Amino acid sequence: MCNLYSNTTAPEAMRQLFSVRGRNDHTGNAQPLPSIFPGNAAPLVRLTGAGERELVVSRFGCLLPQRSKRTGKPILPKPVTNARQDKLLSSPFWKQSFLERRCLVPASAFCEMKGRRPAVHVWFGVTGSEGSSPFAFAGIWRQFTGRYRDEHQTFTTHAIVTTTPNALVATVHPTRMPVILDPDDYETWLAAPVDVANRLLGPFPSGRMGILASGAGMTSFDAGGSDVGDGGE
Repeated sequence: MCNLYSNTTAPEAMRQLFSVRGRNDHTGNAQPLPSIFPGNAAPLVRLTGAGERELVVSRFGCLLPQRSKRTGKPILPKPVTNARQDKLLSSPFWKQSFLERRCLVPASAFCEMKGRRPAVHVWFGVTGSEGSSPFAFAGIWRQFTGRYRDEHQTFTTHAIVTTTPNALVATVHPTRMPVILDPDDYETWLAAPVDVANRLLGPFPSGRMGILASGAGMTSFDAGGSDVGDGGE
């Protein structure tokens, strides 16, 4: 679940929204991202060693090593995009990131699919009196260093923490939804002790969310009003 989201917020607006100084924005001339799939590059906000917030580019999905069932040899790592709330401390794959490498994942909307042949893509977002607004998922990140696609590479990866769904998301995905953070909780998620941060990992209020668009084949969504797909509303 939550293997597709969008972030079409302009760089200057992201810096303001997440209290990032210009010198700590390492995303360059970031372009709108109406669809972010596993393996795609996207911005995240994390703390520097000095405790300042920085914007960096990361790949969606922490890489899980894999081996061929036939030969036993290493094959292309699998990007794991979601980290279940109830597995963060028990899973060796997630624990250290939860303890030491929490981040904010900027977003404009996220997508869940409903039905088959054709599947309907349903885009959810945070809404208010003036329509939808940008927000942040609770995320964790880790550094990957190793052989990837026939090259030795080093890059940052991230995953989105998931929890039980609220009433709105449950109409499409009955078991999980991404953790959306209230802006007042950004610093707590980034810097507080793990037991305090863990208290934030519940479903976002359905009354503060809405379905922004839906349609068969709608694999891209721009919160500014430009939707891409075979259908919509």
